[in-house]
Amino acid sequence: MPGIHPTAIVDPHAELDSTVEVGPYTLIGPHVKIAAGTKVAGHVVIEGHTTIGRDNRIFQFASLGAIPQDKKYDGEPGELVIGDRNTIREFTTFNIGTPGGGGATRLGNDNWMMAYVHLAHDCVIGNHTTFANNTQLAGHVVVDDWVIFGGFTNVHQFVRVGAHGFTGLASVLLADQPPFVMSDGKPARPRSMNFEGLRRRGFSPARVTAVKRMHKALYRDGLTLEQACERIAQLGLDEPEVQPDVQTMLDFLAVPGRGIIR
Repeated sequence: MPGIHPTAIVDPHAELDSTVEVGPYTLIGPHVKIAAGTKVAGHVVIEGHTTIGRDNRIFQFASLGAIPQDKKYDGEPGELVIGDRNTIREFTTFNIGTPGGGGATRLGNDNWMMAYVHLAHDCVIGNHTTFANNTQLAGHVVVDDWVIFGGFTNVHQFVRVGAHGFTGLASVLLADQPPFVMSDGKPARPRSMNFEGLRRRGFSPARVTAVKRMHKALYRDGLTLEQACERIAQLGLDEPEVQPDVQTMLDFLAVPGRGIIR
């Protein structure tokens, strides 16, 4: 294929679109599938059952599709699924999934993954996220859309991070972070809501105000979680425009997990 450097080693059973570019000394295994327009730099290793979508840009020294760093793993089938238009920078490591976590590690669309990011087995990442350098996710972490991780953020296994969230530099998330929350610290604690990020994404003043009221109910008024949810639900009844944002919060809080950051 004309887009593949002659020093690259691509298994003949791999399925690469004719428009895929592969740089020098890259290794691509037999169970790899790569869709149109994706560019893979030199010295990349892509192995395992890995499926990569369209128009991704994968930089040198990335390792995608390796077996999990899980002592219980014994060669069971698992996969890594990457969507479209992602930027995956140097020294990133994304592992395949395990039977105990659904069998797949997933990265959605339009994500920005900076250098040294690690996605452990069975992580599920949404769309439009930003992972700054050295963000490290343990297994089974779920990250919703539009989340931004500050550099050197560490996330405990089985933690969930709600949509539009933000973490400060070198934060350590040991519990679930609800949508819209901005956190910081070791362990991370809620500091505010991600108001500037919401404005940049076109949230109206009414929607931003509703997020402020949700934050007040969760963190400022001394309510139990059940009481906070009741007050948040009322916001959606009073103002139909904010109902989708209210439902995002309520859906997140309704899922049992490691508890929310406090």
